[in-house]
Amino acid sequence: MTKRAYNFNAGPAALPLEVLERAQAEFVDFRGTGMSIMEMSHRGKVYEEVHNEAQSRLLSLLGNPSGYKVLFLQGGASTQFAMVPMNFLTAGKTGSYVLTGSWASKAEKEARLIGETHIAASSENNKFMSIPDLRSIEIPDNAAYLHVTSNETIEGSQYQQYPDTGSVPLIADMSSDILCREFDVNQFDFIYAGAQKNLGPSGVTVVIAREELLAESPKHIPTMLRFSTHAANNSLYNTPPSFSVYMVNEVLKWIEEQGSLAGVEKINREKAGLIYDTIDSSEGFYRGPVEAGSRSIMNITFRLPSEELEKQFIKESEQEGFVGLKGHRSVGGLRASIYNAVPYENVKALADFMNHFQKNHG
Repeated sequence: MTKRAYNFNAGPAALPLEVLERAQAEFVDFRGTGMSIMEMSHRGKVYEEVHNEAQSRLLSLLGNPSGYKVLFLQGGASTQFAMVPMNFLTAGKTGSYVLTGSWASKAEKEARLIGETHIAASSENNKFMSIPDLRSIEIPDNAAYLHVTSNETIEGSQYQQYPDTGSVPLIADMSSDILCREFDVNQFDFIYAGAQKNLGPSGVTVVIAREELLAESPKHIPTMLRFSTHAANNSLYNTPPSFSVYMVNEVLKWIEEQGSLAGVEKINREKAGLIYDTIDSSEGFYRGPVEAGSRSIMNITFRLPSEELEKQFIKESEQEGFVGLKGHRSVGGLRASIYNAVPYENVKALADFMNHFQKNHG
């Protein structure tokens, strides 16, 4: 095998090498069946065992909370932007949103197509370089839910704590930081996440929700867009993305092997500390635009003194085997996505490269 790249892509993102090697070993003949899991019926016993195992393993990593159900859906978080209001934003209610960046804004914009929305708080006035003070969040009396985006992949900000919404359901898009750290799932009524950053490959979207929220969906919306359809059929109403679900199960096993969420969080904070320390000690050569109290431990954004230097940084880093360090086209700059599967050694290599680049160009 050729040397693996230093993969800092924002998504689809790095997968654990151990998981890829296990999948490779099982790819042609899964559990002695003479078939790949991609070739099997999703109604068969072998696939259903994997499907159910992935659901139970995810809940186990979250402490086996009572009254929650896991769904495996398709369409990514972008489809959830519409499904959430279609299912929960009923007549006379308002969908309340905290705007923290590009993805939160897209979620709110989609909900506006379905019903009335309300901005509970926003950090747009400082270009989304912070998470709003939780005390500033204003939830209307007729709120159907409060929606937050736990981590903004593009801007590089992340909630450090979550708001207490009382009797109003709290809904979170956790696509880019789910399972990166310990958190109390009981704070949330509904969580969704595209898998392709921390859970597995693209193709499957995970939902973790209170069962009562999934029980009854409005009958006027299409069958496939009702959460109740998927809950009643164990996410097997139609053909699921079976290989992606299998890979999610393998990634969840890998997380268990790292010491579950506590172990993963420890490593993630060490990785993030390497890069943020490099930025902060560079005497202004590198600049982290996100306020210190809102910095993400998954997506680290930074700037150089000029766009010319940023282009040179990308050019030289690619020559050294680094991939995915260019910032999103909407904001520019540089970004290192250091999801769970990105090894500490790769992040150390990036910090060393950053120091070397500063020495040569500072």
